[in-house]
Amino acid sequence: MKYYINDGSADAPKLRIYINLDNLTDLRAGSVFPAGLDEHARDQRLAADGFEGMQLTNDAPPSAGSFLPFCGLDRISTPEEADAIAAKHASRGDQCLTVHAGWGIEDDDAVFRLVEAILKASARHRLPIFIETHRATITQDMWRTVQITKRFPEARFNGDFSHYYCGQEMVYGGLDMKLAFMEPIFARTGFLHGRIASPGNIQVPIGPDLQARPMQAHGGVDYLADFRLMWTRAMSGFLRSAGPGDVLIFAPELLAGTHYYARLFPTPSGELVEETDRYAQALLYRDLARSCFESAKADL
Repeated sequence: MKYYINDGSADAPKLRIYINLDNLTDLRAGSVFPAGLDEHARDQRLAADGFEGMQLTNDAPPSAGSFLPFCGLDRISTPEEADAIAAKHASRGDQCLTVHAGWGIEDDDAVFRLVEAILKASARHRLPIFIETHRATITQDMWRTVQITKRFPEARFNGDFSHYYCGQEMVYGGLDMKLAFMEPIFARTGFLHGRIASPGNIQVPIGPDLQARPMQAHGGVDYLADFRLMWTRAMSGFLRSAGPGDVLIFAPELLAGTHYYARLFPTPSGELVEETDRYAQALLYRDLARSCFESAKADL
């Protein structure tokens, strides 16, 4: 089974910065990302800004004008769906696939049957499939996700830790205790969705100083420091288990206000606008991920 993406080289395991294309959807007026670009011009701009690939967010293949490497995302709700979905993405040429799996209301047997089907489909089609830690899925809580690692040590995850940090309010009762419990998840993270949450909001902004407490972290918690720590631990987990040529993708996935992720605030005229430029935030995430990866390498 291909646990991780592998570039066929003998290089040490490496980080690659991609961008989830929904990060570019409905950007606010005045975004630093130009509006109206065709796919070739879009890819040129992304590459110039240091993005090394993209995560496609629908079933359409890239056009002839697109040249960046790509991966996919999808949903596998039942075991019967797993093989066909893996086949679809493998035939499109995806480097890997991240999935929302199930709905989070299944009993243990149903969860394990679904994970087993995903692992079999991944092996059959030689496509790394990373089960995303996401609300309303079988991995919506830390406890059950750790139980999955006990039953299936070969499972690999797309770590979107905003869902745990906010949805399970990780700082309540002590963050260190939660991080220690999550170690089996960190050890199996093969993909990272970049989104930072606060204890009460799923997606919150950071400032240009990546070591400083964000202005919006006005409560008792420095959520940026906590996400630096979680991402570094996940990257360390990858480095400990990865081999030559293996690749960890970090992809900012900052979603628009239509999904109730980006917060909207009224202007003096009453128009609702996003509080930040999500592409400018993605550029900060790019640098933050690289800094975390260097810290992970130093920790080893």
